[in-house]
Amino acid sequence: MALSRFWLTIISVSVIYILAMLAFGSSYSIDNIVNGKKDDPVLVRESFIDQLPTAIRDTLLKAKDHKYAIAGKDTVFSLDNNIVKITAGKLATDGILPTCKNTILDLIIPLVAYLSFFCGILQLLIDSGASEKLARFLSPVFIKVFPQVPANHPSISYMMLNFAANFLGLDSAATPFGLKAMQSLQEINPEKEKASDPQIMFMCLHAAGLTLIPTSIIGYRAAQNAQNPADVMLPCIITSFVGTVAALVIVGVRQKINFKSASLLIALASIVGGIAGLLIYITRLDIIQKNHFTNNISNIILLMIILLILIYSFTKEKVFISHDKNIFSSFVEGAMGGLETGKTIFPYVLGMLVAISLFRNSGVFEMVSGLISKLFTAMGIQKKIVDAFPIAILRPFNAAGSRGFMIDAMKTYGVDSFTARLSCVFQCAAETTFYVIAVYFGSVKIKNTRYALSTMLLVDLVCVIAAIGVCLLFF
Repeated sequence: MALSRFWLTIISVSVIYILAMLAFGSSYSIDNIVNGKKDDPVLVRESFIDQLPTAIRDTLLKAKDHKYAIAGKDTVFSLDNNIVKITAGKLATDGILPTCKNTILDLIIPLVAYLSFFCGILQLLIDSGASEKLARFLSPVFIKVFPQVPANHPSISYMMLNFAANFLGLDSAATPFGLKAMQSLQEINPEKEKASDPQIMFMCLHAAGLTLIPTSIIGYRAAQNAQNPADVMLPCIITSFVGTVAALVIVGVRQKINFKSASLLIALASIVGGIAGLLIYITRLDIIQKNHFTNNISNIILLMIILLILIYSFTKEKVFISHDKNIFSSFVEGAMGGLETGKTIFPYVLGMLVAISLFRNSGVFEMVSGLISKLFTAMGIQKKIVDAFPIAILRPFNAAGSRGFMIDAMKTYGVDSFTARLSCVFQCAAETTFYVIAVYFGSVKIKNTRYALSTMLLVDLVCVIAAIGVCLLFF
């Protein structure tokens, strides 16, 4: 219900604002909002050549490409058949129609490919009996956090794989594992159109995104020639851990989970110990060794998981034969299931991305983020913090958009500036909440998400506050 109202609100507000700006002359054309592509120049006015100031007119006529850009500004004059088009600024993201097209080409098709492959691997985990054994091993901890999930239930192993993939920064694997977990949890959901407590807990923990190796963030910093690309690693880990604990506590209190469980406390202590041990090891490496380690460790672990599942499946080949299957046919069966899942979630993703496109290109987002920045500046918050706020505000809506702001912050303020580093931690420490909730709940056709959205946004806020505090401490 909350997601439906949010979707309706941002589309309605954006369209009304766009039409109002056009009616009052603040916008010249809205063609870009419908048909434009990201970074296209925004048309602000058209004029006949003889109506322009003499200096600009002469410059345009002399220029080989008949273009003139005002120095220090993003305003460009382009001459074509005695008509001058004046553009200023760039389109924030793709317009409605390109968004529809690119949702299929750039998002759904790659996502379906990931889903098909990893769902095929997961099917081997199921048919070989490995998922049952893994669930039995993890049950003592998981049933404390998910008391409504039966011990040894397959969803436990899928959730563990999702958390592990997030932990290692393997987004392409985390999504298929997570969707499989949601589908498995849906099987024990008594109200099929309403999110269950275990599904909400899983979604909130997933959204907190406990990260061990922020590979992509390190890569972006390396591309911008940072002195030490991995120096944001520890702040990212701490911030995401704070967010994960916050999600566990917030949802746990609401679901009356017993936090005094010895197995739960031991599990949390083990995670903290593992992170601490790895960090101690990493801090002893030089820059080249750090980059080499962080670039390889996640992929090595992923390949090892795949290899172990295949080897275990081979040792249990008789189990497959007893079900009139073989290892490859089992993989194909799982891959077909991934294909069906991709088809199911497509409308949910499309609807959300079109809404976000309107929200960004209408100017409403910039207006809201600008007001928030001014408010915090008036409250005395340091400018170096406020300058990074656009990433924190946009991150729950659109990962690509917030990533663009992050890269721009590196270029504008310097890759090793406080603002750029804080932007990286903002980008790493929270999830694309609205996209994730549409994909995951859409995959099982849940209409009533209950308090999942509000809790996930609260966790995002906790991550923002934690990121600021940790970056002030480290940088």
